[in-house]
Amino acid sequence: MRVLGVDPGLTRCGVGVVEGVAGRPLTMRGVGVVRTPADAELGDRLVAIERGIEQWLDEHRPDCVAVERVFAQHNVRTVMGTAQASAVAMLCAARRGLPVALHTPSEVKAAVSGSGRADKAQVGAMVTRLLRLDAPPKPADAADALALAICHIWRAPALNRLQQAHAAAARTPRLPRTAAVPVRKVPR
Repeated sequence: MRVLGVDPGLTRCGVGVVEGVAGRPLTMRGVGVVRTPADAELGDRLVAIERGIEQWLDEHRPDCVAVERVFAQHNVRTVMGTAQASAVAMLCAARRGLPVALHTPSEVKAAVSGSGRADKAQVGAMVTRLLRLDAPPKPADAADALALAICHIWRAPALNRLQQAHAAAARTPRLPRTAAVPVRKVPR
């Protein structure tokens, strides 16, 4: 499985491609950051992010895209920019018919480090170790994108089984409910 991980952001949108399967060594295929100038118009920034992600999709041909799930922050401006960049990544994947998986920051941290409260340095160190790299990817957005891809590769088998179970349950016909029939005791 080849996964493009996207750590969304308007100024720095981390992207990383990891290939492998759960339980086996993983391989990094590429890592980088799509950058936009902070003083550019919002629409221009979103177009630049779209072009950057499209280039990554063209070059690496992933099987799916894993995007960090946007969560509420105290800074509304930051969360809005993150949500907009996230939507661009999902749109690019959907346009190509690629499945998109959303993972929360704590899910990603727990998957790669064992703790949902790991800091950026711990995540970077574990990404370096898991992918057998010489040094942590810089900036942290790039390491976070790789962590998203790793998280998805490791979680995908369980998520697929869960989705299959839900689909099977939805297909199983339910018996109609019948009125209760009183039981009579037969004398001996």
